[in-house]
Amino acid sequence: MIEIERPTAICVAPNGGRLTKVDHPTLPLGPADLARTAQECLDAGASLIHVHVRDQDGRHVLDASAYRDVIDAIGRAVGDKMIVQVTSESLGRYAPQEQIAVIKETRPEAVSLALRELVPTEAHETEFASFLSWLQAESIVPQIILYEADETLRLDEYHRRGLVPWNQVPVLFVLGRYTPGQKSSPTDLLPFIDAGKPRFAHWSVCAFGAREAACVTAGALLGGHVRVGFENNRQLADGAMAKSNAELVQGVSKNLLGLGLRRANATELRRAWQEL
Repeated sequence: MIEIERPTAICVAPNGGRLTKVDHPTLPLGPADLARTAQECLDAGASLIHVHVRDQDGRHVLDASAYRDVIDAIGRAVGDKMIVQVTSESLGRYAPQEQIAVIKETRPEAVSLALRELVPTEAHETEFASFLSWLQAESIVPQIILYEADETLRLDEYHRRGLVPWNQVPVLFVLGRYTPGQKSSPTDLLPFIDAGKPRFAHWSVCAFGAREAACVTAGALLGGHVRVGFENNRQLADGAMAKSNAELVQGVSKNLLGLGLRRANATELRRAWQEL
C-alpha cells in the first residue's frame, strides 16, 4: 500500500504592509479586494490567507475594526473554507503592548507573531507568555515568525522555560528577508532545519524574490507547509510578472501535485493545528 503523505497547506500573503498599487496594479487592499483574492486563491489551492489592512491613507495599520471588516468580507465569499490569519506586524509603528491589544480586540481565528517584535528584550518575556496563554484559552492559533535560524534556539528556550503553553506551536521560516536585494534560494532553508536546530512539528516557509516557488517547493518536499503571494514576491518561476496572487498559488500548487504531494484544505489544517 502506498503511504499517503500528510497534506501540505498553502497560505497566500496577498498584500503586505508596504506595497502599493504602483508595485502591482491588482494588489488587494480593501475588504472587497481581499475577499475576491481569497476566493481566487481558494480555487487555486490555498487554505489560509494572511492579511494586512491599511488606513485611509494607504498606510499599514493594526486596527480591530478594519480586521473584522476583512474577516467578515472573506467569510461571506468563502465561508469556512479559507482560514483568515491576521498579522501583528509592527512595521516600526507599534509597540508590543499595542500589537497584543489589537489582537485581543480582534479575536481572529489565527495570528502571526514575529518573535523579535513581541519579545525585543527580556523584560517583555512575561507579557509574551501571558499573551500566549490568552491565545490558547481563546483557541486562537499563533504562528511564530522566525527571520533567522538562531531564533529557533530562542523559541526552543522559551518552550523549555514554560513560556509557551503548547507542546508545539506553528512557525514560519522567512528566507531572504535580510539578504541583498531580498533574494532567496532553496539552500537558505538549510540552517533552519539543520540537525543541530530544534524540530517543529508544523513549520512553513516563505521566501522573498523570484525564486519563491523553488524555495517553498523545496520546503514542502522536506515536510513543511508553504506561503506565497505578493507580500514577498510578484514574479512567476519563469520571471514573468504574475497577473494575480492566485497565479502564484496555482504555480506552486501545480508543483506540489506534480511531485505527489496533496494540498490541505482548511478543515485538515485546523485539525493539524488542534493536534499540536
